[in-house]
Amino acid sequence: MQNQTAFPRPIALKNVSIKDDYWSPYIELVRNTVIPYQWEALNDRVADAEPSHAIRNFRIAAGLEEGAFGGFVFQDTDLYKWLEAVGYALAASPDADLERLADEAIALVAAAQQEDGYLNTYFTVAEPGKRWTNLTDCHELYSAGHLIEAAVSYAGATGKKALLDVACRLANHIDATFGERPGQIRGYDGHQEIELALVKLYEATGDRRYLDLAGFFIDERGRQPSFFHHEWEARGRASYWTPGVVQQTPPSLSYHQADKPVREQEFATGHAVRAMYMYAAMADLAVRNGDESLLAACRRLWANTVRKQMYVNGSIGSTHHGEAFTFDYDLPNDTNYSETCASIGLMMFAQRMLQNEAKGEYGDVMERALYNTVTAGMATDGKHFFYVNPMEVWPAASAGNPGKHHVKAVRQKWYGCACCPPNVARLLSSLGHYAFAAGQDTLYAHLHIGAEAKLTLAGRQVAVRMKSRLPWAGEVGLTIAEASGTGDFTLAVRVPAWSERTSFTVNGEPATPEIKDGYAYLRRDWQAGDVFGMTLDMRPRRIYAAAEVRANAGRVALQRGPLVYCLEEADNGAPLAGLAIRAGAELREVPGEGRLTGAVLLETDGLRLEAPANAGGALYRAEPPVRTPQRIVAVPYTLWGNREPGEMQVWVREEP
Repeated sequence: MQNQTAFPRPIALKNVSIKDDYWSPYIELVRNTVIPYQWEALNDRVADAEPSHAIRNFRIAAGLEEGAFGGFVFQDTDLYKWLEAVGYALAASPDADLERLADEAIALVAAAQQEDGYLNTYFTVAEPGKRWTNLTDCHELYSAGHLIEAAVSYAGATGKKALLDVACRLANHIDATFGERPGQIRGYDGHQEIELALVKLYEATGDRRYLDLAGFFIDERGRQPSFFHHEWEARGRASYWTPGVVQQTPPSLSYHQADKPVREQEFATGHAVRAMYMYAAMADLAVRNGDESLLAACRRLWANTVRKQMYVNGSIGSTHHGEAFTFDYDLPNDTNYSETCASIGLMMFAQRMLQNEAKGEYGDVMERALYNTVTAGMATDGKHFFYVNPMEVWPAASAGNPGKHHVKAVRQKWYGCACCPPNVARLLSSLGHYAFAAGQDTLYAHLHIGAEAKLTLAGRQVAVRMKSRLPWAGEVGLTIAEASGTGDFTLAVRVPAWSERTSFTVNGEPATPEIKDGYAYLRRDWQAGDVFGMTLDMRPRRIYAAAEVRANAGRVALQRGPLVYCLEEADNGAPLAGLAIRAGAELREVPGEGRLTGAVLLETDGLRLEAPANAGGALYRAEPPVRTPQRIVAVPYTLWGNREPGEMQVWVREEP
């Protein structure tokens, strides 16, 4: 494990400027469209969209207007995630008007805080006497965690401490309320988040209490007798979600990742987002405390998640029942949940694991989730969003089959439970945190994103500039733009597993870096003007699932570079289920048109299975289908659904 005081940390966003042909438009879309649009949604000013109630709840809690609480019990988090995204956006590009708007929102949040530091508009407005009595369902600590993350982000960007002061008062209240001392609650939240947020608060303040409190919540989880069951009994076996109903069955502990202590857990179970947030916090604590047993648990849970329960597009969560994992290799295509937030959580887990150990698999999965599911969660207009990211869509089934109502053929303007839209905004606004990290004498390039960064390496003041043509072309270059003094330091650039033939250069001459665990290491006395180049293999590939994945038997998926592809009805006609790709047929690259202009599409030879001419519309018949040759076109999964609505399919049958 890395030395706990010298592990590679993300570079401060103020010192990273992303300048990338592919990613800069996303970041500008978030700054110029998504953040303003979401502010309107938070204020319930988007026509025909589900109301948020978030701002109004804070106004009521602050005594500025009268009324009843609206929305979900954790509705506060929509505003907190928006503020976090604003903080990241301001770190990259100061904006006086946006900062003024955020300051007004922060003043509103501060006005709603109680004298003892408690802050939650639901329990202030709707049930003021029931604080901390239903952690299983009501997510008070989850909401507090998102406030803390927003506060750290905003203080880091602006230097203003008003929201950080609110967060510290709340964290101090939580520290006084929870723990092992007499009179404290020896419990934890139903939705993990506070744990990773407290680590960030520790980093921002240096107050060890917050790191220890995060450790308490992690270590307490899963101890027996169960806190969740004890709490359930104490409130009369009732749930927030079914008021007045006495339940016969206690809350599922595996669903809440609380069936056993976290250090003993081996399989990813339960709600996928909660699991990822917890695993991220575990990895945070492992590296900061030098905790080998916690790291061992992280490795087990990572391996199970990505090698047995992850979709090819980097999404997780096989069922809409509880937005959850199911069991190993159960990866249905037409009913999966694959929440956008879950893939963001997977990226967070991967980023923390990279702080513990630089292994290419973590960066590969982080890249897979980012380029495919996370960006698919938002339309190219920045005003429509997916909550669920299916592998296959049949619009008629989404409308007519109750088991598929969660699968949408078009992105929505907003959601009553709107965790995903602001989550995408905060992720893309903080992309620099995921792209680079630096140790004492090593710069790690985890993602190949065009950017400029300033940092200190081996005591030298260094500025680097990365140029990348991904995802459309495979040229990557890392230039030393500035470097004070002399002395060796190391560049460590991830070599993607999808690149079967990778070549390297230094200053235009062939180079042979040390390849270790998926990273190319070159150590030397780097000087201004030096360039480390990498050429990646961008040939389109066929991807096949393990035999245990029954949903994909006889099927193939297509990938080029980091992008997974899919078929859309707009290019191929319906039904997509009748199509097959010919085994061994060439995968040809073709330019996108219209809304897909600039993208590289894939074209290949296939066939369509159709009913024989004499079938007469029979539901069943003895004659085999007719095989008609057809050109098949595949588009990047991340761009699907930006044209006319229709069917979509990632895994396609393959036939001779």
